[in-house]
Amino acid sequence: MEDFDKISIQEISKRDMLMILQALEYTGENTKIDAFISLKEHILQQLCMLAETSEEEFLCYLEK
Repeated sequence: MEDFDKISIQEISKRDMLMILQALEYTGENTKIDAFISLKEHILQQLCMLAETSEEEFLCYLEK
């Protein structure tokens, strides 16, 4: 197995990405483990930067 530092998300569907973000938020809120919320926010920030849009607009896009 090759070592890698980054993973491409180009093959993840909008629906799956939304589910991942929602799962991280749900888990963070219900376990009180801040790392889950932090990871969700970091992923969302990176995606918004790539899409050159706000978090609200990006989440609406994923929900369509």
